[in-house]
Amino acid sequence: MDDKQRIMQIIEDKRGEFIEAADRIWRTPETRFDVGESVKPHYEILEREGFSIDKGVAHMDHAYVASWGSGRPVIGITGEYDALDGLSQVADLGEHQPLVPGGAGQGCGHNILGMGAVAAGVGIKTFMEEWGLHGTIKVFGCPAEESGYGKAFMARDGVFDGLDAAFSWHPMDVTSAWGSSSLAVIQSYFEFKGTPAHAAAAPELGRSALDAAELMNTGVQYLREHMIDEARIHYAFIDAGGESANVVQSRAKLYYFVRAPRMEQAQALYERVKKVGHGAAMMTETELNIELNAACYNYMPNKPLTRAIDRNLDLVGPLPLTQDELDYERRYTDTVSGAGKQSVWARNRAAFPDLTDQEVTELSESSMMLRKMPLVFSPKASGSTDVGDVSWQTPTAQFTGGFEPQGTSPHSWQWVANGKSSVAHKGLLMAGKTLALSVYDTLTDPELLIQAQADFKASMGQETYRPVLPSDLLPS
Repeated sequence: MDDKQRIMQIIEDKRGEFIEAADRIWRTPETRFDVGESVKPHYEILEREGFSIDKGVAHMDHAYVASWGSGRPVIGITGEYDALDGLSQVADLGEHQPLVPGGAGQGCGHNILGMGAVAAGVGIKTFMEEWGLHGTIKVFGCPAEESGYGKAFMARDGVFDGLDAAFSWHPMDVTSAWGSSSLAVIQSYFEFKGTPAHAAAAPELGRSALDAAELMNTGVQYLREHMIDEARIHYAFIDAGGESANVVQSRAKLYYFVRAPRMEQAQALYERVKKVGHGAAMMTETELNIELNAACYNYMPNKPLTRAIDRNLDLVGPLPLTQDELDYERRYTDTVSGAGKQSVWARNRAAFPDLTDQEVTELSESSMMLRKMPLVFSPKASGSTDVGDVSWQTPTAQFTGGFEPQGTSPHSWQWVANGKSSVAHKGLLMAGKTLALSVYDTLTDPELLIQAQADFKASMGQETYRPVLPSDLLPS
């Protein structure tokens, strides 16, 4: 048995404890930074395996760094365990039915994501023990990936300093080494305060915070014509001032996301959004308070490390699913809209140009995408991830693990329902093995790290990582 086969066998031998822990996290969905129950299974396994754990890093009660080994290289593996508000769902059910009405749910698969990182750390650590391999392994437990961006706070506070490379992954409906970028994002609250008044008897005495919020939103709509095509702006009402129409509302609060391919672009656009807010306050004679809430950088894939991941995905191979498991996943793919199915076909057509249309159709009609997607390095970006902040500090690579039903999207009830299935469990093991093998490559191939560092320097150019988050801003 060669080294990589041995690492995979170690993870396979310990599969029971990883699966049980992932299911426990699924049963206790928690959001943002309040993930005290979700992190416990991480602690239990890592402590049992001999890792030393620094808990409560970067002013987050439930963020951690678990370390094992000594000396260089120092390789990091990042993991997450936060859930999403409002996505509670009964497991294994092919229709939307909350387990707890209004409750949270693991709609992005982070119960599997974080435990895949732990499995990788345990697998490579055990192999290093067996063969006396030198180096340091660090597993990072990162809360609030969904909106609070825990890794950005960790990066600001130097938690990732000293790493020679870092790896991560994410659940998806396709398996692929991650060669594309992501959007930088700034999140901020805009709170307007006005003067209340009777809307019929004395409207002239009121100064409407709700008017200000609506004017701000209208102003931002006009701003959209004058921003780069790749930028995105989203908003939500946190407080519309109350439910009475016969009152001049004295309060209103908005939550804005400003995204762009690069952080400097997002910052410039954010400054314009703030000006729109100030203009709305001026027009309505209200007060405006702006509170920066979170931000994360765009992701920069490291090409040598990403190619290593791509090779290891081939070695680990496609998910070994049975016909019963494929039939199980059909209950979710049957809920995908016609437009969603067309999108899947178009994606697969572009990814596999050598296939006939009939072969693409057969591939697209399967409940699971079992073929690995080709690795493509592209500057195109859509969503955001706080792995971006890690990638601005050290060579970083990640991949998507395709254990979710084909055509379904992140942040969906389908992903929650699928989160304790045997398919999800196999996805966990696939991810853990792929990460562990990629860490092994960095430990045993000095040339790979030299190439990774050279690519990192080329990507950074003359730029340096400058935290967007003020030093006195605490995670909340």
